[in-house]
Amino acid sequence: IARSLNSARLGMNISGSKILITGGTGSFGNRVAEHLFKQSPSIVRIFSRDEKKQWEMQQKFPQFEYIIGDVRDEARLEESMAGIDLVFHAAALKHVPSCEKYPFEAYKTNVVGSQNACRTAKAAGVKVFVALSTDKAVKPINAMGTSKAMMEKIVCSQNINENETKFCCVRYGNVMGSRGSVIPLFKRQIESDRPITITVPEMTRFLLTLDQSVGLVLHAMKNAIGGEIFVRKAPACTIEILANSVRKKFSKKGESHPVEVSGIRPGEKLHEILVNEYEMRRITDEELFYTVHPEYNAPKHQSDNPLGSEYTSSNTHQLNKYEDIAKLLDKMGEIELYI
Repeated sequence: IARSLNSARLGMNISGSKILITGGTGSFGNRVAEHLFKQSPSIVRIFSRDEKKQWEMQQKFPQFEYIIGDVRDEARLEESMAGIDLVFHAAALKHVPSCEKYPFEAYKTNVVGSQNACRTAKAAGVKVFVALSTDKAVKPINAMGTSKAMMEKIVCSQNINENETKFCCVRYGNVMGSRGSVIPLFKRQIESDRPITITVPEMTRFLLTLDQSVGLVLHAMKNAIGGEIFVRKAPACTIEILANSVRKKFSKKGESHPVEVSGIRPGEKLHEILVNEYEMRRITDEELFYTVHPEYNAPKHQSDNPLGSEYTSSNTHQLNKYEDIAKLLDKMGEIELYI
């Protein structure tokens, strides 16, 4: 990760830049702020709607600007974009069950809010705009994924016609330790001496650390031409193996800590997809990354991946050993900020 972070930084000239992070008090915002601070930006502006999380973040980063606002409010975004060079668009409703229950709320934040962010960024003359997406946006079956798929279309369509701002997306799977993810849930269950609950033992999920997700965004900011979706290659494991590893590492009972199977939730897949079969025809394949080029600027020579080839949590490199997952759990670091 150090190599990818450093190479990304060299090409972006963060020093002296004015940066806006929507949804900036979340897991990603806190971690990317640490990286950005080391690069001497002129301004880091945190835009979010949760005053409590802003207050908590302000204790750690008092030098940043903090703006209370909602991406649904275009006028508030317009004020916040003034003078900004770089935008990380991380604001979203991302909890699958709540989006299933209230799909119109997911639409208003993830779709309308993203359109507002794109329009105001373009009007403000922002140089680069990177939006954070999810594997659930690929062949979506739930409201959260569907709204994120529309977000990708909105962001990636901005460069069909030339303008000053380069728009792109990054797409990744489960970010270990992030707010709302499964590992903090497992740890809370262990600490309160409750059984670990898993949905389906054979369900697979990609595993990415927060630092790797930050590295992906910096890679995108360096390499965006306009309209791309950048994907960080990542290993995966089954939920059963992950639960076994977490209890072995964190529970005093070790592998005797009870595990209960609750069954699949509405809107969940057994396996996630990061690059679908049609996108695989217009990718650039690098050691750590896939770049999915937009259809309006696809490579002249199509990829030789046969139709039907996809990049999924079931066909990526599988982690089956406790030792491998324990290393990732160590890299995950402290999660108190993100719970």
